[in-house]
Amino acid sequence: MEKKERGSFKGSIGFVLAAAGSAVGLGNIWRFPYLAARDGGGLFLVIYLILAVTFGFTLVTTEVVIGRKTKQSPLTAYKHLAPKWKWIGFFSCLVPGIIMPYYCAIGGWVLKYFWAFATMHGAEAAEDGYFTTFITGKYEPVLFMVIFLAFCSTIIYRGVSSGIEKSSRLLMPILFIMVIGVAIFSLTIESTNEAGKVVTGLDGLKVYLIPNFDGVGLKEIFYITMDALGQLFFSLSVAMGILIAYGSYMPDDVNLVKSINQIEFFDTFVAILAGVMIVPAVFVFMGKDGMTTGPSLMFVSLPKVFAQMGDFGVIIGTIFFAMVLFAAITSAMSILEAVVSSFMDAFGMSRKKATIIETIITLVVGVIVCFGYNFFYFEYKLPNGATAQILDILDYLSNNILMPIVSIATCILIGWVLKPKIVIDEATKNGEKFRRKGLYIVMIKFIAPAFLIVLLLISSGVLK
Repeated sequence: MEKKERGSFKGSIGFVLAAAGSAVGLGNIWRFPYLAARDGGGLFLVIYLILAVTFGFTLVTTEVVIGRKTKQSPLTAYKHLAPKWKWIGFFSCLVPGIIMPYYCAIGGWVLKYFWAFATMHGAEAAEDGYFTTFITGKYEPVLFMVIFLAFCSTIIYRGVSSGIEKSSRLLMPILFIMVIGVAIFSLTIESTNEAGKVVTGLDGLKVYLIPNFDGVGLKEIFYITMDALGQLFFSLSVAMGILIAYGSYMPDDVNLVKSINQIEFFDTFVAILAGVMIVPAVFVFMGKDGMTTGPSLMFVSLPKVFAQMGDFGVIIGTIFFAMVLFAAITSAMSILEAVVSSFMDAFGMSRKKATIIETIITLVVGVIVCFGYNFFYFEYKLPNGATAQILDILDYLSNNILMPIVSIATCILIGWVLKPKIVIDEATKNGEKFRRKGLYIVMIKFIAPAFLIVLLLISSGVLK
């Protein structure tokens, strides 16, 4: 009965699309292009790809195996592996619990912009001050946040195969088609700059893809590597409990290693294409200096780019924000599922009850996040030097502190306490080949925890 209540994916395709959907989120779209443009273009891409097939593969494999082996959610899986290490499960569940409210707030922003472009108000969305006026509003951000949350909660409420798997099978192919379509269009645009020179999307593609070694020494390569590592770490949804939860729904007869390879490919494919979508378009109309990170890229810079495309820009803007909305939904529902599955396994709740409780918690905290730009506005200086409001503080706590700690502890547990064999045996129990076995052992025991410790020191502001 418990197994039936938890549910499972019907096959490897459902698992891969769901896991890829969790990985393909807002970070791929508004952070990856900025880092690539800033950190030497192709140089950043090469380093990112190397890390994806080494560091990324190691962490994703570990978490998926923990889930499938224990058939438990993040909150209870570590307890089943090693009772003394159950505290990792608590933090692994706390992370998505912290992320979900502010992710829904941002999802509401995406929904607002999609609605603006879909209703032919894209020109207004490109005006100076539009974004600030919207997020500082008292009621509209809450309304869009609630709609976004309701959509995600409905999917999780329906269960694993009927909700997560079905929606992933529908949304992810559409998302991929949209990404490819917008990327191709971005390469075809051109504009004449103030100097009278015609700038094309292909010029922007060169900035994005061709390695730039100007002023790059060992110190610069180190920081580019840390940027790529940080982006990969957040992009792949590790340390959020998501991959453990999804892994627990993976049938035992599915080729685990092959599925993880496919997740790696899809996430990296969309991340790189996000750069092809964004960097050439921004470069054509705003130059390299127009590249910014975070919300300002998506909600300030890109609407201005679409506005300069004329009437056709409204159509492209609508398609773009629809794509971003799909990416946000697939990520948000996986974050919600990590918490819901934990409630189910730890407290014996039904899926419906767990979903309702977590939705209410997310709603309350999400409203507080929205009010952080008006009723509860304040400015707080974070240890890394950034000036923060409520959303930024939650993001810093989850992404910069708790996630690296969870992954470091997981590497120590698997690499040194339980030994890598526990993962290798689970991944090859149906006779599959683990071609990167030697690499996995070295990464989980030595390289991954060392990189993660450095990342924690940098992201927390200790190492500058």
